[in-house]
Amino acid sequence: MKFTMSEKQKDLLGLDRLEYLQALVTEFQVSESSEAKEQVLANLANFAYDPKNYGYLRQLKVLDLFLDMLTEDNETLVEFALGGLCNLCLDKINKDYIVEADGVSAVVNCLSSSNEETVLSAITTLMYLTTPQSRQQITALPVIECMLRFSVSTSKRLQNLATIFLEDYCTAPQVEEARNLTEHTALGIPLPKD
Repeated sequence: MKFTMSEKQKDLLGLDRLEYLQALVTEFQVSESSEAKEQVLANLANFAYDPKNYGYLRQLKVLDLFLDMLTEDNETLVEFALGGLCNLCLDKINKDYIVEADGVSAVVNCLSSSNEETVLSAITTLMYLTTPQSRQQITALPVIECMLRFSVSTSKRLQNLATIFLEDYCTAPQVEEARNLTEHTALGIPLPKD
């Protein structure tokens, strides 16, 4: 997703990386415009893609900002925050921080989003966050039931990612147990819109 920079952001390009990221965080915090917040969060998520920025983003508490945005009513903020977390969680320090901050639970809650991009990022993030400590929570029966539903989605991307999750992160007995439960219960998690 490509965004144009505001004049204020263009002025900040002359600053060093930490100062620029700090200015973005400050802009996000003081802005009252939803559109401006979305643009800044998208920029922060893009910066989260570069490992050179991980230390700065930790220092500026951007991981907390992303985690906080996962419960917002604004779906675009949730999508960008989850994209940022997805970019950050390949780093072991970031992954440990997200898991310790109960980020797995927050990401699992995003599986019920009606926004397909958010759901795709949530599944990917859960895969990246899987550790011996977090595996039980990430492969809990409700999550596996959800992945079983996604695995039959009309969206090929969602179908393929859910299938990978089921095959690579879950055991056959876990999937079988979830299948048996699914046959006897109605799942309330709607599929995201294509």
